[in-house]
Amino acid sequence: MFIIALLLVSALYQIDRILPFILAESIKSELSLSDTQIGLMIGPAFALCNALFSLPLARAADRTSPRLVLVGCLVVWSAMTAMGGLATSFVFLAATRFGVALGEAGAIPAGHALIARKIHPDRRGFALALFSMGIPLGTMAGFAAGGVIADGLGWRAALFGAGAAGVVLSIVALLAIGPIPASGPVLASEEPFVRASRRLLSAPAFRWMALAAIGIGFASAPFYAFSAPFLIRNHGFSASQVGLAFGLLQGGMGIVGTLLGGRMFDRAVLRGSGRLLGPPALILIIASITTTLALFVPVGWVSIALLVPGMLSFAFAMPASFGAGHLLAGPGRQALASSLLLISSGLLGPTIGPLFVGVVSDWANEAGVANGLGLGLLIVPIASVLSGLALLVANGRVAAHLRRAEP
Repeated sequence: MFIIALLLVSALYQIDRILPFILAESIKSELSLSDTQIGLMIGPAFALCNALFSLPLARAADRTSPRLVLVGCLVVWSAMTAMGGLATSFVFLAATRFGVALGEAGAIPAGHALIARKIHPDRRGFALALFSMGIPLGTMAGFAAGGVIADGLGWRAALFGAGAAGVVLSIVALLAIGPIPASGPVLASEEPFVRASRRLLSAPAFRWMALAAIGIGFASAPFYAFSAPFLIRNHGFSASQVGLAFGLLQGGMGIVGTLLGGRMFDRAVLRGSGRLLGPPALILIIASITTTLALFVPVGWVSIALLVPGMLSFAFAMPASFGAGHLLAGPGRQALASSLLLISSGLLGPTIGPLFVGVVSDWANEAGVANGLGLGLLIVPIASVLSGLALLVANGRVAAHLRRAEP
């Protein structure tokens, strides 16, 4: 029941995060917003706010009760999602999205802290995978339900419904999670979070993992933002065709990737080899090759098929990355480790990556260069291969670090 509650929280986290993408056209029309305002609402502003509050909330989860932090964050972001349904101006709507970003900033670190306290290390990878599986499930549910509700009842009803669901889920989560064991040594919890962050980042293994996370952010954000427009423009698919094919494949690969990645991480921990990041590194490198081919093949269904390894690679890397980060951080610092990795992947890449693709595409169109969006999307395989190489370096550094930590 504990893991199921966390899975539902993770799914709702993703639903409330992506709803503006689904509802953007309806919101833009009713509130007379520009594309720039829509972009500010769902892009850099959200990412910056989310990153700003991630570390303090992660530290609160490590030092106090992660259950209360998680439930409190859920209530905040759900209430702000529902308030978005009352918006009559850009300023009001943007303020509610800041509130959602604030609440969601503590959700993943608090969830990871709960898993670290309640699940034994040799089963923790699978637990992290189940928690992470809420992201693809939320993506599928958000696109499907959000679109249906928006078409039938309007975008405001979609926001009201998501907010109400969150309030109900907060009560369920509070009861289902139950008592939380202590985090471990008091010293780990009382160390100031800035000093604890610097200590963790001073470890070469964690620095390489953070660099890999930055690369994944630069690969995944443009991938999700522009793959559908690329397929529509270059291969003549309709929006519904792309939504069905890409959405189902993304959700399926997300589920397979998180579960398989979690299982493989657990087995690596049980073997005691310490080499935990090799498989996700290899898949990222393979995905960089297939994604490059997908951007230039002339057949639409072949392009979609070649994008599948990329979908798998991002999900597959999550359990191993977070699990290895927790092992490096030690008791009482797991949420901090998760927060630092989330900031690494969720700040620069989502802020700069899609903007870069758009600039390259616009330049190519103005210059009369064909496949401008495909050229811009080359940032995805480049960032993927760099992330894979960084994880290979981190793989050896993590093994060495864990060997030194053995009694």
